[in-house]
Amino acid sequence: MFRHSVKLALRNFRRHKSTFLINLIGLSTGLACALLILLWVSDELKIDRFHAKDERLFQVMEYQHYADNIMATRSTPGLLAETLAEEIPDIEHAATTEWGDTYTLSHGDHNLTAEGLHVGHDFFHLFSYPLLHGTPDDVLADPANIVLSESTAIALFGSSSAALGQMVEFQHASSLLVSGVYEDFPPYSTLQFDFLLTWEKYKSENSWVLSWGSNGPNTIVTLREGADAATVERKIADFVKQRNEGSHVTLFLKKFSDLYLRGRFENGKPAGGRIEYVRLFTLIAVFILGIACINFMNLATARASRRAREVGVKKTIGASKSALARQFLLESLLTALFSLVTAVVIARLILPHFNLLTGKELTIAPSWQLAGMFLGLTAMTGLIAGSYPALYLSRLKPAAVLKGEMRGSAGELLVRRGLVIFQFILSAILIVSVLVVYKQLQYVQSKNLGYDKEHLVYFNIEGQLEDRYDTFVEQAMRLRGVVEATTIGHDLIGRQNNTHGLQWPGKHPESRILFENVAVNYNALNTLGINLTRGRDFSREFGGDTANVIFNERGIEVMGLADPIGQTVRLWDRYDLRIVGVVENFHFQSLHEEIRPLFFRLSPANTWYVMVRLADGQVQEGLKNLQELYESFNPGFAFNPDFVDEEYTLQYAAEQRVSALSRYFAGLAIIISCLGLLGLAMFTAERRKKEIGIRKILGATILNIVTMLTRDFSKLVLISIVIALPLAFLALSSWLQRFVYSIDLSPWLFVYAGAAVLVIAWLTVASQALKSARVHPQECLKVE
Repeated sequence: MFRHSVKLALRNFRRHKSTFLINLIGLSTGLACALLILLWVSDELKIDRFHAKDERLFQVMEYQHYADNIMATRSTPGLLAETLAEEIPDIEHAATTEWGDTYTLSHGDHNLTAEGLHVGHDFFHLFSYPLLHGTPDDVLADPANIVLSESTAIALFGSSSAALGQMVEFQHASSLLVSGVYEDFPPYSTLQFDFLLTWEKYKSENSWVLSWGSNGPNTIVTLREGADAATVERKIADFVKQRNEGSHVTLFLKKFSDLYLRGRFENGKPAGGRIEYVRLFTLIAVFILGIACINFMNLATARASRRAREVGVKKTIGASKSALARQFLLESLLTALFSLVTAVVIARLILPHFNLLTGKELTIAPSWQLAGMFLGLTAMTGLIAGSYPALYLSRLKPAAVLKGEMRGSAGELLVRRGLVIFQFILSAILIVSVLVVYKQLQYVQSKNLGYDKEHLVYFNIEGQLEDRYDTFVEQAMRLRGVVEATTIGHDLIGRQNNTHGLQWPGKHPESRILFENVAVNYNALNTLGINLTRGRDFSREFGGDTANVIFNERGIEVMGLADPIGQTVRLWDRYDLRIVGVVENFHFQSLHEEIRPLFFRLSPANTWYVMVRLADGQVQEGLKNLQELYESFNPGFAFNPDFVDEEYTLQYAAEQRVSALSRYFAGLAIIISCLGLLGLAMFTAERRKKEIGIRKILGATILNIVTMLTRDFSKLVLISIVIALPLAFLALSSWLQRFVYSIDLSPWLFVYAGAAVLVIAWLTVASQALKSARVHPQECLKVE
């Protein structure tokens, strides 16, 4: 029986080629999208989950309480990890890590710019990064040790084994012993560094981390087996407060592997993160597969009359409903299986471009797990797509069918129309979403940030520049292609150095406001293109400007100073600073955040970057001249400038990928929907062939026929649009709330999206209607 059913299914595919082809294209396209999304979602879900102690691996975080909000941060005091390990028995291992930076490593004639991270002694006890050479207890035992990644060891020494025990020159200033080599961190690790240094080395060079009142480093811990995370969290909640009088910090634990997907907080509460995009694309995959399945259902039920006689004969000779249902489900599963083969080919062809869009390195490598997922998805698709047609056809009454009395019921028509409406609701939602996301990203890129980010580059102050940055800036200003130059302790991309230790006239004793603290050199405001609204800039013409300060307008607003120029504020109960200027508000965080209070201090010794504005039209020449000057000042160090506008754009990398992927998926959704509409239009035109012939004989024009055939479909699409646009408005309003600064949801965006869906659908149906309308009446009236 099974063999007979397969043979019959293949014969039906061959007989109804157009229907089979439409189903094959629709299902294979839907499956290809679903497979790619499945690969992406699977990769997202395994980020940081490969560590052997994943269930016991936690990041210690802080809730910092301020007057206007509660900020969740990974920054903690530098002494926290070692103190927790000593005093909390439930903590098995603890290690400090800092934020990492780019450094220069040298061996002989080899100079290498690489990303380095200072980590605590227990680092390799916390994380499952395999050591090729060395042991977890020894590699970070001495402050003069350095642990290289395999690729870094090969780049410097030719092989990983040759590196062990060798000396590496660090920043052309000190020599470190290679005590170990680890395998390159896998791509599904959020930590990605070329070498590791000891936390003891960092502490010896940065005494500020020895204070319980400071923060910045990260603290990672593993709990002992059987320890309860909630109990440990209660024990450590006031750990910092007990050691730092006046602290408003509460510690809490966050599972390390959850931070990647659920690392966003709003006012002291978890607020999701990348997990929302995982859910979004999973939903899109379901939508697209659903649209493809609807095509199958609609075409199968619409063409039921062609199978009705077969069903009638089989029922007459004793076939049961269940046997017939199994036959039609088998046809559906075979179609899905053929679609899977096509989908895998499509997915493999698209995968390189998909990887570029997502920034991943996904592969379709043969494996039982992958094969199981693909076959499971295909089986589910086939069963869903074939379920309604199978039930519908198996219920036909043989007597009515064999007498030729079969007519489509009102229920069948309603179901078919309902499915078409549902298809285009999903398509319309996707199209309007693409438009809104595109407009928001366009707004983000074009919005006036309050400073000029174009042609602005920055690079680290390191090596000999640490002692000669003023001379370097002075000479850089004379270079062709350079407009302005300065040094600064901020790259204007996110919060980097902030404090609540500011006192001002009239401040309430309990008020805690966080200010961004930006150390600058002379000429900083000119280089950045920030406008003063009151007062003056720092200038060498005035003596003692290091005791002065410039605020942004938001800072003046929160302090409530009506006439700020000349007033004095006190910083950290040590420095009295006189306000000499006020600048326009500018965005130093992403547009997800509101503009925060900020002040500039003239403190060249605390600046970290050289910031240079290049001349429009002379960017490449300016960079070349800067590089030559840099290399003359800093021989052996690589010149690696970053563009501020590019770093600014990276803040919206997730949204940009969502936008790009959504465009493709929305396009595919509308194509698949239109394929189904085309199939139904073909069937409708064929069914009404005689009617068309009679109408043409009676004088109907081609336009009359096209209008008649497209009218019903146009109504369905219009109903879809009317339902879809309010739903899209609600969903997109919620998405835009993530941005403090966003576009207004103009009604015209929804009108354009609706019109686009209607026009595309109308053209799809009209193309088939026009073809049918042009057929000679004689052909239409031929005897069947």
